[in-house]
Amino acid sequence: MAKNLVLICGTSASGKSASLMGLTGGVMYLNCESGKALPFANKFQEHVITDPYQVYEGFEYAETDDSIDTIVIDSSTFLMDMFESVYVIGSANTMQGWQDYQQFFKNLMQQYVAKSTKNVIFTAHVLVEYNEDSMANEVKVPVKGALKNNGIEAFFSVVIAAKRMETKKLDGYDNPRLVITEDEEDLGFKYVYQTRLTKQTMNERVRGPMGMFSRKESFMDNNAQKLIEHLEEYYAE
Repeated sequence: MAKNLVLICGTSASGKSASLMGLTGGVMYLNCESGKALPFANKFQEHVITDPYQVYEGFEYAETDDSIDTIVIDSSTFLMDMFESVYVIGSANTMQGWQDYQQFFKNLMQQYVAKSTKNVIFTAHVLVEYNEDSMANEVKVPVKGALKNNGIEAFFSVVIAAKRMETKKLDGYDNPRLVITEDEEDLGFKYVYQTRLTKQTMNERVRGPMGMFSRKESFMDNNAQKLIEHLEEYYAE
């Protein structure tokens, strides 16, 4: 399976893409958002995806290139929207199109991601939806067809939420990977990763293996490299 597999989700402008800036080593960046530029200068090996099946090709190529350490799919939301636009809408057999939609993602996760020897990071946008059964709002990655039943989060053991939080709400979460700068103190907010559920976020799908993050590590810098290093330490133990 992938060396480290992570889903980083969040609303628009929550710092998902910006958090990739700290990644070190060789990065294959699969841009599924119409070639939208990253918000920082980088030396990533970037490929603009115009057909969803090119992502399969990206994984195949990465396994032949020892210089690639991490594969980033940014974002799964736009990737699946692309599949719908290219292979479902206007299809002569829309029922078959939706079956292909589901199978595309399952194959990606089970045949390509599972066999990868690289770190694999997916980003995804989230929406707030009302759940009539629980009578509460749920924050989840939007997806269509049969995939909606369990959600794409079910394919990941580590699901992280990218957020912008008031610095005063981070009191009590002191840990080496959460550093609040003077500028952030002055602004009154900080971009963070949420790694564990809190009482205020019980209807979100943040999760990780047992013991991966302590309570004090419920929030950390929105830095994908620090996250990967944390995962490596956890699995090394």
